[in-house]
Amino acid sequence: MTIRTILVDDESLAIQGLKLRLEAHEDVEIVETCSNGREAIRAIKTHKPDLVFLDIQMPGFDGFSVVQGLMEVEPPLFIFCTAYSDHAIRAFEAQAVDYLMKPVEEGRLADALDRVRQRLSEKRQVQEAEKLREVLAEVAPEAMNELSADGDAPAANRFEKLINIKDRGQIFRVDVDSIERIDAAGDYMCIYTADNSLILRETMKDLEKRLDPRNFQRVHRSTIVNLSQVRQVKPHTNGECFLVLESGAQVKVSRSYRDVVARFVH
Repeated sequence: MTIRTILVDDESLAIQGLKLRLEAHEDVEIVETCSNGREAIRAIKTHKPDLVFLDIQMPGFDGFSVVQGLMEVEPPLFIFCTAYSDHAIRAFEAQAVDYLMKPVEEGRLADALDRVRQRLSEKRQVQEAEKLREVLAEVAPEAMNELSADGDAPAANRFEKLINIKDRGQIFRVDVDSIERIDAAGDYMCIYTADNSLILRETMKDLEKRLDPRNFQRVHRSTIVNLSQVRQVKPHTNGECFLVLESGAQVKVSRSYRDVVARFVH
């Protein structure tokens, strides 16, 4: 699997340094380099890369403007590379795979590329599965119906009971049932239990696959709640509401997820 990559930075030395570090990764193919945001948008639309290393502070279009300029096309994966740490939260809100500080450390770069490989592998698996479903639907509709029926009945034992979380140099074994809620910021998850809060480096999409949907549901774009911890539903304006949890914490439910609340009021 080749990772077709574009490097974007207004400093030529930064691009050269990143090129040298990427030479150690044989599956990374650099298809273009860009010195500003406008060039980056054109190059991304032309080459359709898998991955873009993107500086944030550049003259004209900054890194976030590049991401916004690609809303009408399927965007690549982004790794932000910057000399400033104060943009990290906004970068993860933009769904960045990682946020690397200059000069880029080889170990951090390797970790980020491992996550890119995992994301790309999952994406390609989904695409292959979809192709298989299309073929089955055309040539063997009965088999397709059986496959769909099986997929609608997930086995409860495939969901995890314990999650290992490495945080602050320690490994915590967290009982899934003790989790109250989970807040997301990019590839970081903040796991809240009754007496602790821990940081897990994982995407919300991946974490959702590990949790039983009968107990854990997303109630906001960046929040998952343990439904067994809900003690009260408080209506709010514009069709939104708040869930009051066992600890007293209140979690806002956006209108897009009102169906989650329906099970509490019917």
